[in-house]
Amino acid sequence: MSQHLGGWSELLSGRNGLRSLALAGGVAVHAINVYMVTTVLPSAVHDIGGLSYYAWNMTLFVAASIFGSAVTPRLLSDAGARKALLCAIAIFAAGSASCALAPNMPWMLAGRTVQGLGGGLLLGLSYSCVRLLFEERLWSRAMVLVSSMWGVATLAGPAIGGVFAEMGYWRGAFWAMLPLATGLAALVATQVTTERSGPVASVPPFGKIALLVLTVMLVSLGSLSASWIVNIVSILAGVGLTILIARADRHAKRRLMPTGSYERGSTLASLYACIALLSIGVCTEIYIPYFLQSIHGESPLHAGYWMVLMSAGWTAGSFMSSGRRRPLADTMILIGPWISALGLVALAFLMPKGSGGAIVWAMGVPLIAVGVGVGLCWPNMLTRVFKAAPQGEENIASAAITTLQLYAIAGGSSMAGLVANLSGLAEPGGTEGARQAAWALFMVFALAPAGAGLMSRGARRAQKA
Repeated sequence: MSQHLGGWSELLSGRNGLRSLALAGGVAVHAINVYMVTTVLPSAVHDIGGLSYYAWNMTLFVAASIFGSAVTPRLLSDAGARKALLCAIAIFAAGSASCALAPNMPWMLAGRTVQGLGGGLLLGLSYSCVRLLFEERLWSRAMVLVSSMWGVATLAGPAIGGVFAEMGYWRGAFWAMLPLATGLAALVATQVTTERSGPVASVPPFGKIALLVLTVMLVSLGSLSASWIVNIVSILAGVGLTILIARADRHAKRRLMPTGSYERGSTLASLYACIALLSIGVCTEIYIPYFLQSIHGESPLHAGYWMVLMSAGWTAGSFMSSGRRRPLADTMILIGPWISALGLVALAFLMPKGSGGAIVWAMGVPLIAVGVGVGLCWPNMLTRVFKAAPQGEENIASAAITTLQLYAIAGGSSMAGLVANLSGLAEPGGTEGARQAAWALFMVFALAPAGAGLMSRGARRAQKA
């Protein structure tokens, strides 16, 4: 018999309220940082250089987040919730300070890597601690509250980044993360218990995770060369290594993906492929502030808020599709990827045109459409992963969603850097280089959601619960 669902008043009052604030704050700090950095990055590049490494800021951050999320269960079982969260906050704060002090791009990238490790830990721990800190009847509402922090971040992140960028002091945005981290640490230290999560968690398959990160780095390194041969070799090497990892994982004792994930035509294979391709499609988001500032002369603050229209569309699409009946959900999974693909194609034609004015406002619709297309599919696909998972492998299937999404974003960011650099972002550079890169980037990345549309048949045939 299911327990009575706890109310919002119970979750948000007394000590429960402070604990809710601590866990929600963990996600908020990570998410605000993501949107803040994307907003200030054009200003940072103008100051310290390193335009060719622009996409590496996201690639290394997400790649390190993969390790952070993977080590979360073991850290939680060994150290307990309080110490684990404080460790994550300390790592994140150290990375933020490093970025604020960066005299050049290599230093900045090192700081972003440390930030990513701490952010990945914060993200994983904030969700995992829900079941440790609250009674079961409050779990559902607590998860909604924690997840909603991404919406808060779409407002706060660009505001923090935009204000400091327009002041001509982009470093201040990174310093601003430290008071937030300090306040969060104080809340965790006083309100979060030290209990461990129970049985010692198994050691994650770090070898395969490290190889996944290596595939991303191969593509990123290839993006620095102007030679097509080097670019092609780096992509082929990354793809080849990914295939080898999949073959090794297929019969491994400690698996990254549940049984059936690598079977051609299977429901899980279709679902995971669509999740990865849709995640790759939105990786163009990182370049939107740069294009708007370089081509259209928009302010950092305005460009930052225009960038989050994709995320706003994703949220709106998710609300529209959540809880829909089977026939309508199938239709959304069918048309969602194509809406996203058409939005990217529209941006390919609009972004390079003109300079400011009405053309910028016209881009609002396709930016939202890219996110809405993903959101129409997302809740239904995640639910169907849980339903399609083999009995006893539900936890692996759930964890695989996070790992796969982070890997897709890291790989997509690497590919975005490769496409942008080859298309003229760094050479000839300037406004003309940005126009060329914008057209190529959005056209190439439209292929990702289009591929999800073509591969969605298995996802739509997922067995009904």
